[in-house]
Amino acid sequence: MLNKNYWESRYNESNTGWDIGYASTPLTAYFDQLSNKNLEILIPGAGFGHEALYLADKGFKNITVLDISSIPLSNIKDSLPNPALVTCIEEDFFQHTQKYDLIIEQTFFCALDPRLRSSYASHMHKLLKPGGKLAGVLFNFPLNEQGPPYGGSYPEYQNLFSEYFSIKTLEPCYNSIKPRHGNELFFIFESK
Repeated sequence: MLNKNYWESRYNESNTGWDIGYASTPLTAYFDQLSNKNLEILIPGAGFGHEALYLADKGFKNITVLDISSIPLSNIKDSLPNPALVTCIEEDFFQHTQKYDLIIEQTFFCALDPRLRSSYASHMHKLLKPGGKLAGVLFNFPLNEQGPPYGGSYPEYQNLFSEYFSIKTLEPCYNSIKPRHGNELFFIFESK
């Protein structure tokens, strides 16, 4: 069900309730602490790419966004003052093979069929350079069958990611947007 046709249909119908219209505040706070503007950064399932646009505006030079749908990628390209600032790739995440220093998670994990979560953790590990980081926001509410978004919990994330990553940070977001307050965990996982 959650294939390219499904997501293209959601975009065509403007059924994009996950999109808040700007870069997520927990992520912008994290980005503002990063000093190396040459990091090779991937944002999978980027949607309209608000985080990528924010990073480009802050001077980051190696940003790649990946989405299974061409619709949001076209929007990103149209929103950039210089389209060369962000590389847009239309591809299934699990087919992607390039390596990165940092991968950003923002409403991608929660949109995948929960049966793919183990594959997600493994593939994220494969896409990171040694010592690379996976950072972002995960939902913190009970896993449900009525997604996306699908929920998850602190113990589930610890169990799922600890095989591939050292868990540096996994804590409730102090700066979530109001509708998500109390339902988000900020994390930084470092590739083992």
